[in-house]
Amino acid sequence: MLGNYLRPPVEREVLIKAEEETDYSYGWPPHQRPAEVHLKYSVVNLDKPIGPSSHEVVAWIRRLLGIERVAHAGTLDPKVSGILPIVLNNSLRVLPILLKEDKEYVCVMRLHGDVDYARLKSAVELFRGPVYQRPPLRSAVKRVLRVRRIYDIRLLEVDGRSVLLHVWCESGTYMRKLCHDIGEVLGVGAHMQELRRVRSGDLTEETHLASLHDVVDSYEMWKETGKEDYLRRVFLPVEVTVQSLPKVWIRDTAVDAVCRGAPLTVPGVVKLDSGIKVGSTVAVLSLKGELVAVGEAVMTSDKILSSSSGVAVRPKYVVMDPGTYPKGWSRKKSVS
Repeated sequence: MLGNYLRPPVEREVLIKAEEETDYSYGWPPHQRPAEVHLKYSVVNLDKPIGPSSHEVVAWIRRLLGIERVAHAGTLDPKVSGILPIVLNNSLRVLPILLKEDKEYVCVMRLHGDVDYARLKSAVELFRGPVYQRPPLRSAVKRVLRVRRIYDIRLLEVDGRSVLLHVWCESGTYMRKLCHDIGEVLGVGAHMQELRRVRSGDLTEETHLASLHDVVDSYEMWKETGKEDYLRRVFLPVEVTVQSLPKVWIRDTAVDAVCRGAPLTVPGVVKLDSGIKVGSTVAVLSLKGELVAVGEAVMTSDKILSSSSGVAVRPKYVVMDPGTYPKGWSRKKSVS
């Protein structure tokens, strides 16, 4: 495990707009949901092995667990290992967000000729920033030239013609193409020899990484014995996937309206993170910390804090089912 990630931690201040209590007779804090409900709102931080394709992994999990609604967030080639987020049931609703999240990789690049360290380091650093890439022939997307951003790239180690790189990049960056292009700049050629994904969005190698055996064994143990500890270590609350998003916490009486797609108005907000901008993607949470929806901010943090009315967030992806919380609104009233 690498443990030293390139993306800096997100620091925000929680701003209090109102004092409000939550009613524990409905809903659950994420880690206290009953097992059946927990699985409904869960993700697996899967350590994909070398060999199977991402689609094969999903098909195996779907068949072995008997759960139809299973998908992965971010394809890994058969020869690539590492973090493959698996979403189940209601968690599929955050899939569009997970697919766009940044990634980190550790890569072994094999040079086709000898290059001195200084020139190699200089060439690698040229690729920090926007780069042009065309998807390879074997890809699921249209082969058009596009721009992807390399947020950071580090030269970790060199052993002869084998080069160990750590790359933090935008989703959809092709590491195989990156290695090829570095080789072109150096004039000796290069190819990607090994690749491991060490982070996908908020999921890292330290976030309860699970193997395929863990997934099956923990589920079977729960079904056969009713013991939940192993299950909960493998199947994580969906909330772990939105830790880096700015957050808005809402009143119990506002939850059901948002679950039905209604815009969140200012009176429904209890507290929020600083730094929210108009157009920001935000996580809308209950006061118990449950992910209700992911939406687009219509106001800044300061505007939400100072306003008494108006739409604060428009939901884009609703995660929680309607009826989880009682209706606390009517057509004649705003969400509050």
